Amino acid sequence: MDSITRALHARVDDTHAKPAVTPLYQASAFEASSPFFYTRKSNPNIAEFEETVRTLEGARHGVAVSTGMAAIRVCLDQLRPGDEIVVNSYVYGCSFKLIQRLAARMGWSLKVVDLSEPSSLKQFTPKTRMLFFETPTNPFLKTVDIRAVSSAVKALNPEALVVVDNTWATSLFQHPLEHGADISLHSATKFFSGHSDVMGGILLTDRDDLEEACRAERFYSGAVLAPHSAWLLRRSLQTFSLRMEHHQQSTKEMARFLRDLPQVTRVYYPEVDGHQLMGYGGIIFFDLRKDLVGRYPDFIARLELFGTGTGMACVTSMVAQPYTGSHASMNDEEKAQMGLDRGTVRLCFGLERLIDLQKDVKAALEHIDMQQR
Repeated sequence: MDSITRALHARVDDTHAKPAVTPLYQASAFEASSPFFYTRKSNPNIAEFEETVRTLEGARHGVAVSTGMAAIRVCLDQLRPGDEIVVNSYVYGCSFKLIQRLAARMGWSLKVVDLSEPSSLKQFTPKTRMLFFETPTNPFLKTVDIRAVSSAVKALNPEALVVVDNTWATSLFQHPLEHGADISLHSATKFFSGHSDVMGGILLTDRDDLEEACRAERFYSGAVLAPHSAWLLRRSLQTFSLRMEHHQQSTKEMARFLRDLPQVTRVYYPEVDGHQLMGYGGIIFFDLRKDLVGRYPDFIARLELFGTGTGMACVTSMVAQPYTGSHASMNDEEKAQMGLDRGTVRLCFGLERLIDLQKDVKAALEHIDMQQR
């Protein structure tokens, strides 16, 4: 047999290797006898990531996809022309734009309401086919009563789907399916990753029919998570609870700290009720004093420990202006309707020592305050 042919068929028998962690299966296809068949359908690394998150959130099924936005897109593909979708007023800009664009193209009726207000329940109709919302929300960290909105919409239309973006609460602090949601989704790029080095998304559900529908959509659309990404995410989840405990403590203390600073007029922190939302950490918003809003560029330039990218849930802290960042895809009128202006600042805390972050923020705020005088 020619050496080229032998080289092509060379394999190492790993049957008895017994690695301490699951190795990376960087394979697009498997032998016919394998349960995985083809990576666009599944892969050992993808399956392990799904099982890990499913276990964390107490869900029956997990379906991993390429990004958080892909997870939202897979959900939206459950709608049909003429369906009505209700979206919360406070939602990530790209999520809103995706829904808005598809609604116009697919002929959906789109309603935008503040689901954190009890009066919003009156906006539901028997035609409402899907509710989509985050809780806590982006921006302003408003909380939505999942049980209340789920019960209200299903009383009018038992077939309505309640979809909760659980990215910011995380599986550690909130389990939407236990409160009536049909699908809980995450951008795994954020807290599940925690290291700014991988993108991914995942959908969780207790319903067999929705799992089948989501897996079919992933398979035919090609929105599958890459094996290496799944491997990295599974690695990161090994320190997930430790990172979240640190994020939670830093966020709580920073919220208290910011409230006492004269350059800050308001701090946004979610209501942790101990029933639906069991904890919270990682991100807060605050409003700059009106006369300092124009000094935002100087504020971020003065910060030494906060990066200025669009990331969050990283090992190092980040600062952003939602008006020009996370919600840049929305027009001025849409941002005004949710009460978002250039004075709102988002801080995402990493794993640095709290005292260092406090000193950095305080020094930067005092600097722009002195400039203004």
